Amino acid sequence: MTLQPFGDRALLINWEQRIDPELNAKVHAWQQAIEQAAIKGVEYSIPAYCSLTVVFNPLQIAFDTLAEKIQALKIPEPSTRHAGRTFEIPVDYNGADLPEVAQRTGLSEPEIISLHSNRPYRVYLIGFLPGFPYLGPLPEAIHCPRKQTPRQSVPAGAVGLAGAQTGIYPFEAPGGWQIIGQTSLKVFDAEAEDTFLLRPGDTVIFKPA
Repeated sequence: MTLQPFGDRALLINWEQRIDPELNAKVHAWQQAIEQAAIKGVEYSIPAYCSLTVVFNPLQIAFDTLAEKIQALKIPEPSTRHAGRTFEIPVDYNGADLPEVAQRTGLSEPEIISLHSNRPYRVYLIGFLPGFPYLGPLPEAIHCPRKQTPRQSVPAGAVGLAGAQTGIYPFEAPGGWQIIGQTSLKVFDAEAEDTFLLRPGDTVIFKPA
């Protein structure tokens, strides 16, 4: 674990750079410990796959002081068992890129659907677009690269694959993920009390509609 400045008002905690449920659980354990410590000057933190950005007010606490306080925290052994919520998300597996994914992986479309659905995915982080969940781990057999030429428009609710990840487009936007299905469930609603349906640490299970 390393701590370094990230601009003039953030501290970046980095772990080994890989996508791993145990490593991501450690990120969330540190985030929770920092929040519970209520360190004066810390404003909020942003978890990612294997890093945690801690935003602070430099008029209230210096970087070196914050780093010392964080390093002094006692962190419980993290668990990969989710402490968040579980969502079952219906998917109509009619995506425009399903044939391409089949060709790239050598699997039939029903095999891809079977491998993608009815299994738990961890919400590693929210990013790329507001409310876009990065989910994993994806079965290795259906790992698939992003499209070489991104689409100018991907519809809201599109379910896609990219490398070892799967995700859901929160609203219509450009994108290069391989689209294998569509859900009617909103993961982003600007008018709702909770704008984002999903949070890091939650679990998602896709169900064929």
